[in-house]
Amino acid sequence: MTAPDTLPALLDDLAQRHGSAPALIERSGPGTRTCTYAELLADSLATAELLAARGVRQGDMVGVWLPNWIESVVLQFAAAELGAAVVGINTRYGVHELAHLLLAAQPVGIVVPAGFHGLDFAGRLREASAQALSANAGLALPWVATLRRDSEPSELLDIGGGSWLLRSDASTRTPAVRPGHARPSDLVSYFTTSGSTGQPKLAGHDQASVVTHSLNVAAALDMRPGDVFLSALPLSGVFGFNPTMGMLSAGGCCLLVPVFAADQVAADLSAFGVTHVVGGDDLLGRLMDAAKEQPGDLSALRRGGIADFGGRMPDVIEWAQETADAEISGLYGSSELFALTAVWQPGRTLSERSRGGGRLVSPDISVRVVAPDGGELPSGQTGELQFRGYNVLARYLGDLGDRSILTPDGWFRSGDLGHLTDTPGEFVFTCRAGDALRLRGFLVEPAEIERFLAGHPSVSQAKVVGVTDASGRDHAVAYVTSRDTPPAESVTLLDYCRAHLAPFKVPSRLRVVAEFPTTTGTNGEKIRTAELRAWAAEDLGTPASEGAAP
Repeated sequence: MTAPDTLPALLDDLAQRHGSAPALIERSGPGTRTCTYAELLADSLATAELLAARGVRQGDMVGVWLPNWIESVVLQFAAAELGAAVVGINTRYGVHELAHLLLAAQPVGIVVPAGFHGLDFAGRLREASAQALSANAGLALPWVATLRRDSEPSELLDIGGGSWLLRSDASTRTPAVRPGHARPSDLVSYFTTSGSTGQPKLAGHDQASVVTHSLNVAAALDMRPGDVFLSALPLSGVFGFNPTMGMLSAGGCCLLVPVFAADQVAADLSAFGVTHVVGGDDLLGRLMDAAKEQPGDLSALRRGGIADFGGRMPDVIEWAQETADAEISGLYGSSELFALTAVWQPGRTLSERSRGGGRLVSPDISVRVVAPDGGELPSGQTGELQFRGYNVLARYLGDLGDRSILTPDGWFRSGDLGHLTDTPGEFVFTCRAGDALRLRGFLVEPAEIERFLAGHPSVSQAKVVGVTDASGRDHAVAYVTSRDTPPAESVTLLDYCRAHLAPFKVPSRLRVVAEFPTTTGTNGEKIRTAELRAWAAEDLGTPASEGAAP
């Protein structure tokens, strides 16, 4: 049998083999909604017909501004059926981000909830469209379709392209003619990058790549029919999208979580027999805390991946091992390269799995490490991680310097530092190139100091940033949140560092803060390091290390 190379072909195969099995279970308040593989196929075809009637054609883009609802997955397959692409939009995006997406993507339409979590979708759309038009007066504004409304949408949702109701009972309709325009090379999903070097970009991937990666993720994480994946991260980002598609490609079930309430999700781990989780240590750390407060049966939990955003990765990995004998491992990925480009495999030690990086999920992906002069480095030596393979984005949307992301010989420049291990196909992610610290002549990874501080019993989270003083000398400045009441003293934690760390790794300043400045993106909640660097620059001018953050 020929392997599927488009999303519609994949869904056809899954519906044929697992038709009556649950594909999606959506946590809807105190209740749930369920969608089988057969229903997912019927819904997708009917929704594709509705989109085609609104003028969606091959090569078009549709913005999906939805929480983790069943319809979010349906729309991905429906757009793929037409050869169109989905631009994922995080429900928390504000006016500025929306205006940028309207200008960059120029979607023919946007699908929004009639209501969700008290968010003002109509108001943000109106403001964003006005902002976009001020930058491009000739911009064609999209239609807006609403979901889960009993009557026609109000005129408030018409920002210039009309508004209509996308009926949620599409599965009751049978398409007269199957659209069937999907091609392996069609761009099918665009993901927003972090925007760390300016305006966020939209990284596009084609149908064949999405299908191939879904199957490889399923194999790398040992996903099987009957397994259950906790789909808690937004589907608009790769860390939510890729493992969700991986579990579907395996014939398993995805438990969709539109609103992350740690207590409810902790109970659902047991109630639904969740076997797989993927997330940042912020989300999985909160889930761990809630599960400790209300212990349940987690015996089904088997595998997972975790990204280190706040220094809690080792704690989560150890808890999963001790509580459920589950192997959760550090991983690597990005919007340009897909999430789970690599993940550490079972059998590695706790310390080995508590690192970013891992083993590439496919032999069709290659990694190398390159020195600043362009020469390849052997295992163990740190340089820029570069990648080649099907997982590399097909293109950025718009004129955003696509060529600059590739080396002359065709490797993707990740902008991340790391080193190869002695095992082929394995690498360790160190940090973003711009985050590495040069302290007294030594190259230091901030995460190393963060992990050390997070190991102190009084520290909840730790973040270390670098700042340069007037003389040109680099300093490490640490910020921590405390588990204790009253909070731990800065001087105590600095003494702890001096007693156990090499002198050049001891932070020049350390402050205990009530909370970190954070931003919620498509792949989870991240600490705003740029704001911490501003704090650090001010702190270096203060005479003492104690006190509150500015």
